[in-house]
Amino acid sequence: MKICIALLSGFLFASAALAQSADQRADDPQNHLIWTESQIIQLQQLVDTRASEALAHCNISDFSQPNSASDPYRRSRLASVAANELMQAYLEGCSPASARAKWHIGSDDRYIDTQQLLMKALLHDDLAGYFDALRPRNPHYKALRAAYSTESDEEKRATLAVNLERWRWMRLVMGEKYLLVNAASFEVTLWENDRAINSWPVIVGKTTSPTPVFEATVSGVILNPWWEIPTSIVAEGIGSLVRNNPAAARRKGYVVQNGRYRQRPGPGNALGQMKLVMPNPYSIYLHDTPNKERFSEAVRTFSHGCIRVGNAIDLDKTLLEGSATPAQVDAILASRKTTKLSLLKPIPVYIAYFTAEAGEGGSIRYFPDIYKRDSLKLAQNEPRLDCAA
Repeated sequence: MKICIALLSGFLFASAALAQSADQRADDPQNHLIWTESQIIQLQQLVDTRASEALAHCNISDFSQPNSASDPYRRSRLASVAANELMQAYLEGCSPASARAKWHIGSDDRYIDTQQLLMKALLHDDLAGYFDALRPRNPHYKALRAAYSTESDEEKRATLAVNLERWRWMRLVMGEKYLLVNAASFEVTLWENDRAINSWPVIVGKTTSPTPVFEATVSGVILNPWWEIPTSIVAEGIGSLVRNNPAAARRKGYVVQNGRYRQRPGPGNALGQMKLVMPNPYSIYLHDTPNKERFSEAVRTFSHGCIRVGNAIDLDKTLLEGSATPAQVDAILASRKTTKLSLLKPIPVYIAYFTAEAGEGGSIRYFPDIYKRDSLKLAQNEPRLDCAA
């Protein structure tokens, strides 16, 4: 597999060939690194304090084995193995694969050339700095980590640990600008240069049709969209309405075209006045809704999986900055004509699930575990989703 080359804080991403195990790499004489006594001590301190990162459960090889002190090569080899294991823990966490079974946000972190990182760290005598560079950049991680170190309540500590782990599952480099949907907090936030620009309330999937965790790319906006009605929702009643009461169906905008059930653009359209262009295998989208009253609810689990956005047109205008003016957007909406507008530059969108995040003044906001995922033992057979209002 070929991995794109990218610069990350002076570190190079390399090809999958660089993802060979740490002990194999350390055994290669060409990659052998000699550690100083002070660096050995510093590494031990980092290993001993990994509990502050909620990584105490991560196994790190012992590098203080008998006879290693008198053999610099052996001691350095053991230290390199341990350092690479700790680096991988910082990057990916240590949860079993089953815990991530329904976490469909990819990560190239495992392809970071940790051997090169380690070499740079030893050459510059800056192990702490290089490990710090492997932590997630989003400010929520820093806040959760600080809270975890001081929290005495065991239930809250467990919640913080789960969410720290989830941040390690995110991409280390999420993008200069990106959207982050937190299904647990019912919010979508626009981030730029690790700073929250604005947030909008959202409605997410019911507990019987939970919004999945995945990533996509937003390339544009569709104003005055048609709604392509999923088969399952047709079966719930729309199909019967079209067959048995065609006049009422027409008033609601429902039509059948080439065997497809659709809803015309208009005030009652289930997608409201906009839908983000973000192709994905789940057919899940961020869109507007005509049912604005539901945004007043504290727990907003009402959809079939899709994400309804409060004040959705404001989100559109924000994303379209530099591509279309607010006046142009308003004119298109008034025309009722279906129109696709492209963003100046596509941005990532992450549909995630965090039950704790930073609040005001260093506080932590905790959210109900609506989908019962905090045990990290995710259901292996979540129901098939169909996007709807």
